[in-house]
Amino acid sequence: MENFALMIFAAGFGTRMGELTRSRPKPMIEVGGKALIDRAMDLARNADMGPIVVNVHYLAEMLEEHLADADVQISRETPEILDTGGGLKAALPMIDAPVVATMNPDVVWSGPNPLRVAIQSWAPERMDALLLCVPIERTIGRTGGGDFDLAQDGSVSRPGNLVYGGVQIIKTERVAEMQEKAFSLNAVWNKLAAENRVCFEIYDGHWCDVGSPSGIALAEEMIARDV
Repeated sequence: MENFALMIFAAGFGTRMGELTRSRPKPMIEVGGKALIDRAMDLARNADMGPIVVNVHYLAEMLEEHLADADVQISRETPEILDTGGGLKAALPMIDAPVVATMNPDVVWSGPNPLRVAIQSWAPERMDALLLCVPIERTIGRTGGGDFDLAQDGSVSRPGNLVYGGVQIIKTERVAEMQEKAFSLNAVWNKLAAENRVCFEIYDGHWCDVGSPSGIALAEEMIARDV
């Protein structure tokens, strides 16, 4: 299997976590005795990802110290946070590859390694981005509806019953061509969808959102069922 570069998004403020993120960044919150960032790193190592870049902003020093012995590069966003698209664009010189996978660490997966699933489904001749999605009935802790709807003809619309799971593969040139400094990856996906160059892979497993305190216990219950 081809090696892919990986970007882990760890710069956010984690405001939905309330007091839990007052003194630590959200990726360092523990689920089942292991920090979310370490769970993401385990998936990355299992999928032979490299190089790995982690962006930081909020309480950056804590994350940098935590990852000091890990084989990662740090992209520090300063003075302002750049959102997902802007953060990825700023890290492109470190990634130095035509294609990159990205991962949000504030979720827990139950089933096959999501990075491996995405890599095995990547087909650059017909896609510029591949988003790994979970049917909403297989999500845990999700509030609100889904993100996307995929029609039989392959067309994409919003919203729908598919939840973006936080793992994707994307061609770096499509991020680099964006003119803004700070922007969401949604802006890139909308552009690619209009060109029929964004595709979706359905994750055959379960997924838990750990964006708020209630998600911690839900994720631990899901993990306990897997043991």
